[in-house]
Amino acid sequence: MKLNRLFLLLFIIPLCAFTGVHKYYVSVTQIDYVEDKQAVQIISRIFIDDFERLLRERYDENITLAGDNETENVDLYIARYLSDKLKIKINGKPVELQFIGKAYDADIMKCYIEIEQVNAIKSIEISNRVLFDLFEDQQNIVKTNINSKQKSFMFYPQKDHAVLKFD
Repeated sequence: MKLNRLFLLLFIIPLCAFTGVHKYYVSVTQIDYVEDKQAVQIISRIFIDDFERLLRERYDENITLAGDNETENVDLYIARYLSDKLKIKINGKPVELQFIGKAYDADIMKCYIEIEQVNAIKSIEISNRVLFDLFEDQQNIVKTNINSKQKSFMFYPQKDHAVLKFD
């Protein structure tokens, strides 16, 4: 009997954790300053099903992501939402995020964003509220590589911004 319980705990229960339905809400955003291009390049990784649900609730209940029936205006909706929820100030001044496009990788959507004409970064302020309006337990991890310094931050609804200084 104990052997059966041990088998159940060690083999069956872990398999249930990989059924495709995730119980955690997290996004990962990488922010890199590419000095020779004078640009900040951003890749945000978000679960497709979470973002699809958000777009359906916010914009259009018929939106479909990552399929043959993907809605025509989906890039416009994604760009609009990300520009509203992801805010960046460089050297104390708000900057415009340019949505470049997206790609799908398994159950993840990668959003490519760029900030052009950045001569130097003395400070950067980042606010990431992506999916906070849908999931109260959403967490957004932001990793930065700016001026050869790497930092990571965890954002959640009660703490949604961070400031880095390079003096």
